[in-house]
Amino acid sequence: QVQLVETGGGLVQAGGSLRLSCTASGRTFSNYAMGWFRQAAGKEREFVAGISSTGAVTSYADSVRGRFTISRDNAKKSVILQMNSLKPEDTAEYYCAADDWFRTVQAGTCRYWGQGTQVTVSS
Repeated sequence: QVQLVETGGGLVQAGGSLRLSCTASGRTFSNYAMGWFRQAAGKEREFVAGISSTGAVTSYADSVRGRFTISRDNAKKSVILQMNSLKPEDTAEYYCAADDWFRTVQAGTCRYWGQGTQVTVSS
């Protein structure tokens, strides 16, 4: 089992930045690909960014590419989502997720999920 806890959400003005952190406990963190997802009110959950177990490969949704950066620190069992140039349409609940396979993370069918952290971007 892997337990995931997200922190760092909050309220920010458009154009601002936020840094989301996801800390894992349980089994070996470095074995897992990790991802960030978001779900806005009334919409389906969508993939935001993913990172392979070693950190060598990353993937981004078109809507955030160039503004968001995903990274990980396997020694600290954490994955970070740095969000810059935030827009009101980035407002959503953000979730961290883990799975054995990077392709599964990209597909959004991850085995482990956190509880989420709310990000609100005001115009």
